[in-house]
Amino acid sequence: MSAGGSGGGATAAYPPQTIMAIGAIGGLAGIYLGHFMPPAFSFFGGLGAICAIVWGADAVRRVASYGLGTGVPSIGMISLGMGIVAALFGLSVGGVAGPIVSFIAAAIIGAVIGVLANKVIGMGIPIMEQAMVEIAGAGTLAIIGLSVVIAGSFNYADVVQYVVANGYIALIFIIGGMGILHPFNANLGPDEKQDRTLSVAVEKAAIALVITGFASSLHEGLMSAGLNIAVGLVIWAWAFMKYYGFIKRDAHAVVGTGLLPSAEELQ
Repeated sequence: MSAGGSGGGATAAYPPQTIMAIGAIGGLAGIYLGHFMPPAFSFFGGLGAICAIVWGADAVRRVASYGLGTGVPSIGMISLGMGIVAALFGLSVGGVAGPIVSFIAAAIIGAVIGVLANKVIGMGIPIMEQAMVEIAGAGTLAIIGLSVVIAGSFNYADVVQYVVANGYIALIFIIGGMGILHPFNANLGPDEKQDRTLSVAVEKAAIALVITGFASSLHEGLMSAGLNIAVGLVIWAWAFMKYYGFIKRDAHAVVGTGLLPSAEELQ
């Protein structure tokens, strides 16, 4: 039995190709809009990161349904690990095409790691190579998108100064990784549903936008930071209510348990 409750791939209401297109195209579009528009609109980078994180969470969901178990958090962290390497490489050599170069580099790194996982380690997961390419690409776009929120640009010098040198890259690593790995962990089981899982991905990605919005205040000013935070909070509230609706749809019963009984009441 797999973590997702099926013997093989996870069932999906939205095909992988659709989610992939949303993640890749939406991620790159948000990154470029956040880069070229005035600093007040750097939240577009966060919207791109949300698209990428949803894509990454769906890829984790598909590969984890083969039975990764405790490997779900690990594969989420490796996505951001590959993403940092690819992002900094691409931005350092690619100029205005930096995000695209980073994305291509991530795909290559992901393919190599996927082959090693299946052929050398012997994990035997049919979609491992494809999933690692997707997860690496999603992690890279998430890192660049959230970096744009903080730095207002994907220029290599700006990212190094405002994201890497001050340690915010570690913050992005954690919140981006949680957005990719946590949704399936929070919903796994025989009744796991794609829409419920991905609604958590949107919610976690929106929290990432809020957090990086706070971080952006030191460089972009309070007005831009406030707009970043406001956009993130609106998306978070919408996604949380969607998730709660999916819970009520899928649960056998939703009841209020009240406070846990005290020791005296149990006697």
